[in-house]
Amino acid sequence: MTDLAYILAAGHSGSTLLAMLLATHRQVCTVGEMGAAFLDDPDCHRCSCGAWIGRCTFWASVAEAMGGRGVAFDIAAAGTAFGGVGGRYVRRLCRPPHRGPLAERCRDAALGLSGAWRRRLPDVQRRNALLAEVLCELTGSQVIVDSSKTALRLKYLLRNPELNVKVIHLVRDGRAAALATMRPDRCADAADLARVARQWRRSNEAALHVLATLPAERWIDLRYEALDADPVGHRRRLLRFLGLDPAEAQPVEQCRRAAGHVIGNGMRLDADTIFAVDRRWESGLTGEYLAVFDSVAGRLNRRLGYGDDGA
Repeated sequence: MTDLAYILAAGHSGSTLLAMLLATHRQVCTVGEMGAAFLDDPDCHRCSCGAWIGRCTFWASVAEAMGGRGVAFDIAAAGTAFGGVGGRYVRRLCRPPHRGPLAERCRDAALGLSGAWRRRLPDVQRRNALLAEVLCELTGSQVIVDSSKTALRLKYLLRNPELNVKVIHLVRDGRAAALATMRPDRCADAADLARVARQWRRSNEAALHVLATLPAERWIDLRYEALDADPVGHRRRLLRFLGLDPAEAQPVEQCRRAAGHVIGNGMRLDADTIFAVDRRWESGLTGEYLAVFDSVAGRLNRRLGYGDDGA
């Protein structure tokens, strides 16, 4: 059984940065989002090592090790995404976020009507478990960090008997996450802000639904703002949660180097990964736009501990 730390979060909440920070420990590895479905063109997508991902020697060694276990593997079409199992029917059913026990029982029942889902789900589960095992073996690690974020993926990973999953629930002030999600030329578009706020709210509601099913010892909370303010202290807390000795971690400044083969968020390619509290929303979202966010997601934002003063 492989130990897997799953970062559960809304988009633009710092999951890639957190995964890279945890990988500064010698017993932790990460490749970012293990649930990646397809890369449009592997010869135009860079691994965080700097190589085009289709020519990266590390991913070639992963493919070789997976093949040795009887599973053909290509990182450009990893086959680890649960929503990719089956055709349009399955994709449509897997599109909505996690919505609580009753809705998930209905989803499971509907998915069970698909012969493709019933046949292929065990293969996808095995592929995820083998990939985690191979990555740990190749890097000499004990724990693999998956920063895929989504609650629905976590639901199925928790059902995988070959994975020992622990969850890091990462939350960020929704106003900051919304501003980070929006394109710079759309920041004054209130309709776009409302759409982004709904996505943030639904992602966090889905996360809370999954966490409600887990025993307390299986998950831990972390605020993005607290991580930025004290990365060393919160890394120590998380490593202990994962059963690791914090003394075996490299300096925080090494996080970019420690996670050398990350896919997913573009910040993986940043030459200088720094920790600094991000409060740009205070100047980027003002007046009517803060009111728009509050009408859509303000109640949940306050429930998660973010008051009108951003605390």
